[in-house]
Amino acid sequence: MNYLYGPVPSRRLGLSLGVSPIPKKTCNYACVYCQLGHTDHMTNTRQSFFDFHEIIKEFEEIKKSNVLYDVVSIVGEGEPTLYKDLKTLIVELKKRTDKPVTVITNGALLYNQEVKDALMKADIVLPSMDAYNEDTFKKINRPHGHLKFNEVVEGLISFSHAYQGELWLEIMLIKGMNDDEHSLKMFKEKLQYIKYNKLYLNTPIRPPAEVGIFPIDQKVMDHFSKELEGISIDLLSSIGFQSDIKDDITAIKSIIKRHPMNQYEILNFLKTRSCSNPQFILNKLKKDTDIEVVLYRNYQTYRLK
Repeated sequence: MNYLYGPVPSRRLGLSLGVSPIPKKTCNYACVYCQLGHTDHMTNTRQSFFDFHEIIKEFEEIKKSNVLYDVVSIVGEGEPTLYKDLKTLIVELKKRTDKPVTVITNGALLYNQEVKDALMKADIVLPSMDAYNEDTFKKINRPHGHLKFNEVVEGLISFSHAYQGELWLEIMLIKGMNDDEHSLKMFKEKLQYIKYNKLYLNTPIRPPAEVGIFPIDQKVMDHFSKELEGISIDLLSSIGFQSDIKDDITAIKSIIKRHPMNQYEILNFLKTRSCSNPQFILNKLKKDTDIEVVLYRNYQTYRLK
């Protein structure tokens, strides 16, 4: 599969069948915490990167195999709203499934009318808002030069009041960057203008793109959750990874291309597939030159280079 992957476990959505309509690491942000690593292709120009007919063709193949999933998530390996045919893709996916079609986005282009029109067709939109002013925007999200915080947040506010589906907002809290009392006050101020159904609070749990990026303390997370009336993602649980690909190595590489896995997730994944020698597979992965193994928070996390 070139455009579809999983299903992968999502702590918010359940079993998520992923759709990636953009090339690897193509984004208009270079977030310091990104689990995919550094943004290789920084752009703010929307393009028809792939033929949506080819994406739909893969989805129809998945349907024939009777894969179980709870939701179809358009997210992939960068920022999905950069895909110029997003509206058509959402509409065509909804014709072929009775499951919710969601878009996970950094929210940067919600000021763009074409992007707004496209996302209006989705059942659930999950934008992020990690910053509360231009300074934190540049420090955390490191946006494309054409993006300005005020324009981005005004786009989010405007979209939130027009959108008829479920809007689930997420804030990534990073130790020493946006986890102090001033940040809390500023987030409160911004949130009062946004119409959302759920607010999730996250913190880096996988190796980030930059060094010196750490998760916030649990007490701080509890404090923010209470004050902002948000849901800490740490409190959510997820089920394991799945793949219809027969070969274990190929299946794992297909998943970690978009969703890094630590050694315990890989071993559990292999266990569900009745792998006779999971440690042998893990050792092969470590030697694979396509794979980067990163030690973070005492976990060995595997992701594609």
